[in-house]
Amino acid sequence: MATKELKKFTREEVAKHNTEDSLWIIIDSKVYDVTRFRNLHPGGISVFMDEGIPGEDATEAFYGLHRHEVLERPQYARLQIGVIESEEPQIKGGRMPGEVSQVPYAEPSWLAKGYHSPYYKESHRRLQKAVREFVDEYIYPDAQERELDGKRPSQSVLDKMAEVNLHAMRMGPGKHLKGLTLMGGIVTPEEFDYFHELIISQEIARCGARGYGDGLQAGCVIGLPPVLNFGSPELKAKVVPEVLSAKKFICLAVSEAYAGSDVFGLQTTATKTEDGKHWIISGTKKWITNGTFADYFTVGCRTEDGFTVILVERSEGVSTKPIKTSYSAAAGTAYITFDKVKVPVENTLGEEGGGIFVMLSNFNHERWVMCGVSARSQRAIVEECLKWVNQRKAFGKPLHSLAVIRSKLAAMISRAESVQSWLESITYQMCNMSYKEQSSKLAGQIAFLKSYSTRCAQLTAADAVQIFGGRGITQTGMGRFVEHYHRTVTFDALLGGAEDVLADLGVRQAMRLMPQDARL
Repeated sequence: MATKELKKFTREEVAKHNTEDSLWIIIDSKVYDVTRFRNLHPGGISVFMDEGIPGEDATEAFYGLHRHEVLERPQYARLQIGVIESEEPQIKGGRMPGEVSQVPYAEPSWLAKGYHSPYYKESHRRLQKAVREFVDEYIYPDAQERELDGKRPSQSVLDKMAEVNLHAMRMGPGKHLKGLTLMGGIVTPEEFDYFHELIISQEIARCGARGYGDGLQAGCVIGLPPVLNFGSPELKAKVVPEVLSAKKFICLAVSEAYAGSDVFGLQTTATKTEDGKHWIISGTKKWITNGTFADYFTVGCRTEDGFTVILVERSEGVSTKPIKTSYSAAAGTAYITFDKVKVPVENTLGEEGGGIFVMLSNFNHERWVMCGVSARSQRAIVEECLKWVNQRKAFGKPLHSLAVIRSKLAAMISRAESVQSWLESITYQMCNMSYKEQSSKLAGQIAFLKSYSTRCAQLTAADAVQIFGGRGITQTGMGRFVEHYHRTVTFDALLGGAEDVLADLGVRQAMRLMPQDARL
């Protein structure tokens, strides 16, 4: 169907329509008839009657109050009646599917034009382009809706992700990828590495919907690896295909009201039946991501010989209820009760009493993923702030002309760049170490990085609110992503281990490696 050609006007013709009965405005060379809309505007008709607005070019006034996406909404797009003759639009706003941002520091340096990196190969660039297009087309729209209404991510989106094996790729490199066609074949299972996985995590983080991001199979990212790495062949054959196809869902259930970062303080118990064929699990878990809709629970339990991890299927005795937190219910955050739940001993993950090794090895990957999300989310806020200070005027001049604003931007950019650089350095080590080496050598490094990145994130969130002012604490409009980020940024600082606990872990790891003969 052919697109109707828009009528062309001169600015002089538009200027004649400057009354309440005939009210036109110009926004970036496009002509809008707002006569019938004037009384529907949230700010009232007075907004349109301010000096320099009726019949005039209202571009600067519009972008001082609205995001570009407003013009793309059908109810407002239809107000456009034409364009200015011999003029072309000068503003490129909104999200162009698959496009790499040209705003300075809005992208990791390896994606910026003219920059180079020793870490990323052609297969990484192909995957980044494909995943960005996929996220922009399927995930981003769903994320914005579900973050607001609190419903779990749409099954249609999860199914689309399964079609291209995104769920499997988010588990990282490994045997589970063998024989799969990844993202239409643009990367092979054999060449897939941790940088490919990092790309996927960071592209999804661009959605700017923190609760939805956790709802989008975060439980799988942290709950399935213990099954992959420590489950029996029979258990893996049953559970892994179900979860990676998004037909069933899994979560990691470790934290309790009595113990968060202190996994040795867990009170959920597992005792064997007299015949030794089953575990009987009793206890509660709290703040469990994806718990409300999970079919499987990777559960940390106290047992007779220490600490054991057991896979529990939703069954009689398992009950979940949602917990209201400061981000969206789309994450499925749950309080879980296990009331004498009977579980086959074949569901034990790893050795009985060896659960602490299962958990600690899993923590590295979980925390590394969170560092990737934190790094990319900070960069998204940097982009929001750079765009805002470039279009916002205060005291008669652009916001970026104020030294105090430039100082905040400098700190935000420096933090984002340093986190990404450290993250890529650790990722390179992961690509060149065995799983066992990662567990022994990188636990402290990753703990330090997570503590540092989430502390940087909170500082950036506070600076961004100051830059956006009142808009930075408003859930709609110009500052909605900043408000959301400031409200939810502390999740990364707590989930996977609190900042102070992780920083202390890093130091303790370092002290264990101190040479005995080292002296000043």
